[in-house]
Amino acid sequence: MTDPLLRPLPADLRPETLALDAGLTINPATRTIQPDIAMSVNNLVTPGEGAFSAAGLGDIADEPYTYARWLNPTVRALETRLAALEGAEDALAAATGVAAIAGLFLTFLKAGDHLIISDVTYAGAAELARSILTDLGIEVTPVNLSRPEALRAALRPNTRLVHCETPCNPILRLTDLAEIATIAHAQGALVSVDSTLATPASTRPLSLGVDLVVHSLTKFINGHGDALGGAVAGRKELVARMRGRAGVYLGAAMSASNAWLILRGIDTFYPRMKQINDSAGRIARFLETHPAVERVIWPGLPSHPQYELARRQMDLPGGVIAFRTADPQAMARQLAHRLRVAHYAFSLGHQRSIVTLLDTEEMIEGTYRLSGEALEDYRRFAGDGLFRLSVGLEAAEDLIADLDQALTT
Repeated sequence: MTDPLLRPLPADLRPETLALDAGLTINPATRTIQPDIAMSVNNLVTPGEGAFSAAGLGDIADEPYTYARWLNPTVRALETRLAALEGAEDALAAATGVAAIAGLFLTFLKAGDHLIISDVTYAGAAELARSILTDLGIEVTPVNLSRPEALRAALRPNTRLVHCETPCNPILRLTDLAEIATIAHAQGALVSVDSTLATPASTRPLSLGVDLVVHSLTKFINGHGDALGGAVAGRKELVARMRGRAGVYLGAAMSASNAWLILRGIDTFYPRMKQINDSAGRIARFLETHPAVERVIWPGLPSHPQYELARRQMDLPGGVIAFRTADPQAMARQLAHRLRVAHYAFSLGHQRSIVTLLDTEEMIEGTYRLSGEALEDYRRFAGDGLFRLSVGLEAAEDLIADLDQALTT
């Protein structure tokens, strides 16, 4: 008779089941089925076990828990769960999404290397690349990665990494990951993708040839707006390189309490994303008909310029909708005062619906610094400003009614 504490998982479980059970360890003392939270910084070791320096870390599967900044049982349980959701060999958790991106860049890039980054991506990644990496002697080229020919033209012999984001934040432009991976690999470059807006419920980039997938766990994966976190998942040898460098020496270790909260969020991840996407579809179609709305951008709408790519690459179109109105600054003030169900606030991916204006002039001057054709392309999506609506778990009917009264002049 099988020991119930061991509970070996059947092979080929579906993602909805892995979100609950992957990496779940039953506490032999309490026999609890909810993951424990290991808050201790220190763990007992025997003489000769472990090493004083983290530089000696080997295969994490063989390492004892010694010091929480290096390895923590609760954080490791989260990494195991995330790797299962992405179909990855391993994952590394970090204190924030920006910490995960910084760890990725500073592990695989050094002075004299060349990074190609999507010209529109999460502001933290864009500003880190343009303002910090260049100071370290790393060459950075922003490229519209929705155009494969632009990537081909930008590649150099010293290109080491191509970093993309799909859908990209905030304009929801898509990148054909399989094609980008094929082009970059032919040049010997790694490919990473920030899949925060897509989530594993929509897209599994590793199956499309991407090497490393990044998430801000703060957003949809946690889904409760109460814990910061980031992660990178991929092949074991690549994650091991990150763990041995960024995971140890950047000091941005995830706390056990946040790992526990995010594990709790993953338990309901798939049903949450199903409801959020169902509601997003209803709201996007409503907004397309609203007289105050000039344009709606959502990958699930036939009006999205890359609708066919979305159908091919995404199982779900996502929980973020972008829309434009006349005089966006005036509309932002109107929404902030009138919304009663949705909230006018920053961030996204939480249980409550959140909307905010991303002013084009501010985004261009402070973050993207686009010009010429790249600026024209951004404005084709965003105009003078784009409202980013992150759909939550409220009833779609209530959100539609709230948006209707708030938008109507």
